[in-house]
Amino acid sequence: MLHFPPVLASLSLTWRIASLCVLVAISGYILQFRIPFSRSATLVRTMSSVNGTKPVLPKTPEAWRKALDELPSTPDKIPAFFYGHGSPFLAFPESSATNPLVKFAGPTGPLATFLKDFGPVLLQKYKPRGIVVFSAHWETYGERVVTDYGGSNPLLMDYFGFAPELYKLKFDSRGDSALSKRVVELYQEAGQLVRTTSALETRGEDGRGFSGPGLDHGVFVPFRLMFGEVFRDIPIVQVSIDGSLSPEKNWAAGKVVEKLRTEGILVLSGGLLVHNLRDMTTMAEETAKPAVKQFDDAIHEAVTVSDPQARKEKMVALTQHAAFRAAHPRAEHFVPLYVAAGAGGDGEVKVLSAIFGAPTYAFGV
Repeated sequence: MLHFPPVLASLSLTWRIASLCVLVAISGYILQFRIPFSRSATLVRTMSSVNGTKPVLPKTPEAWRKALDELPSTPDKIPAFFYGHGSPFLAFPESSATNPLVKFAGPTGPLATFLKDFGPVLLQKYKPRGIVVFSAHWETYGERVVTDYGGSNPLLMDYFGFAPELYKLKFDSRGDSALSKRVVELYQEAGQLVRTTSALETRGEDGRGFSGPGLDHGVFVPFRLMFGEVFRDIPIVQVSIDGSLSPEKNWAAGKVVEKLRTEGILVLSGGLLVHNLRDMTTMAEETAKPAVKQFDDAIHEAVTVSDPQARKEKMVALTQHAAFRAAHPRAEHFVPLYVAAGAGGDGEVKVLSAIFGAPTYAFGV
């Protein structure tokens, strides 16, 4: 769930944003904010690899579009993807992007721009017949739960205190009972407890003042940018992540659906690799402390290890990094990375975008 400060609830959207800037500045969060794509920002990042070279990671539109273009078109074996799912800021009106935080995380920022590039490439290269998605915003304990919403996926607006406009968002999509049942079958074969949930069952609190079912904002907010507000040609089914937040258990949850990649199903897992609402300075590259930047670098280094077993060991060890808790007071936004890695199997990994804290990786290329 995401909460907007209640004290701002009665203000207009413009005044809320202005007031938020003042509040955050007083707290010492935004006083020194700079837009990460300013002249002084680092536009590309490098990392050390095993052979000592420093491959350039895609941080600019030109670089990530090249990386997307170079993805092989393999509809018979679709990679699994981790993607930075962003926040409701992505759905703010473009006219509201006047302060640095909203400029970076909002509708004209780098993540929004990337997502608009990312979605069409997925459809063009892989022509999926269905999408199975995991999100940081749906955890269950001891069982996997799979949506079976039929002809219309409801939306769970699980964010609070935002402007009324943010509760009028549209994303018209559908589910598919056959796909839901296939997912359930795979978890049953793996010996895991699993069930479906219908639109008659609530799964969380909604910012509109009730509990309800639906795709959460970690799905529908980025999907609106990736696929458009009306997207009914391809069904979408959401699966819960493991609420233990264990790297191994969430890796295993992803591994179960690896087989779907050879059945024309696109597997996506959304989160954020830096997510600390207690210290907003961590969430932009220019203001993040050096230790958090080092953690962000360590993620790229771990994910791009070529040997699958060594890669898994380094990725699991990321939760023991000295700056892990500075980046993640709680790990729910981080573990979707393990779901995608599990679904990707032992194949190669490609970095498609290296936006700070919100990258996108292709597993099983």
